[in-house]
Amino acid sequence: MGVNMRRGDIAVLDSRGFHRLHYQEWGNADNERVLICVHGLARNSRDFDDLALALSRNYRVICPDLPGRGESDWLTNPEDYSLPQYVQDMVALIARLGVQQVDWVGTSLGGLIGMVIAAQPGTPIRRLVLNDIGPFIPRAALARICEYLGDHRFGSEAELEGWMRQTYTALAGLSDRQWQHLAMHGKRQCENDLLGLHYDPAIAHNARRSAGEDVDIWPIWQQVSCPQMLLHGEVSDVLSQDVVSRMRAQRPDLRVHTLPDIGHAPSLMESDQIALVVDWLRHTQTN
Repeated sequence: MGVNMRRGDIAVLDSRGFHRLHYQEWGNADNERVLICVHGLARNSRDFDDLALALSRNYRVICPDLPGRGESDWLTNPEDYSLPQYVQDMVALIARLGVQQVDWVGTSLGGLIGMVIAAQPGTPIRRLVLNDIGPFIPRAALARICEYLGDHRFGSEAELEGWMRQTYTALAGLSDRQWQHLAMHGKRQCENDLLGLHYDPAIAHNARRSAGEDVDIWPIWQQVSCPQMLLHGEVSDVLSQDVVSRMRAQRPDLRVHTLPDIGHAPSLMESDQIALVVDWLRHTQTN
């Protein structure tokens, strides 16, 4: 845990009542410059520890666990694991922070949530970093992701770490320390002294229900007017080169960085990736 990291919780309404949303907070709590970092479908807030530490000098950095992940509550109604609920959670979080504007870094699902919020009239998002996600995801990529989602069991943390190394191939550049960090924060204690992954297995059921169709939110993304940077894994199946080219054509001011030989999704834990985010946020600073 970083020396300047704090923990927080808020209560958010869902279809069956309230659930607790947990978040990590870095940097000066009085800093009006706020950055929200939101993880992918089966990940959690601790993916951003290295990035948050790098940005905490300039920002109050907020890294939430989406409901059903990490230290946030699991939802009573599995159908609530959906984009509208995630947007509602993040809007509640922004309201709790008491700020008028935020910058946003979103990996995969976290980027989709950011797009939806940034597309709204009067949005609080002023700058948007999309990590290997665009307004179109082919169903084949969704089906691949669904293959590894589930209620896995492991006999030890080392075994869980080995599974993560085999499954998350885009993170191949991480150090042993970083893999250990992901495993430590990516587990939960289960029966018979076994370990499970940190997320609610019901997330997998919901994802499989929607995996038969492409995700297409071009009309929403076209309403986003704030500055945007796109990180693109060169061999990603979630964000194709065709989608990147179309995004560039529609938004000539879109800053795109293609990361060679990396699939979905770049870790944002490697120093060169962190530097891209830090530099873009610094150079597009408006106040």
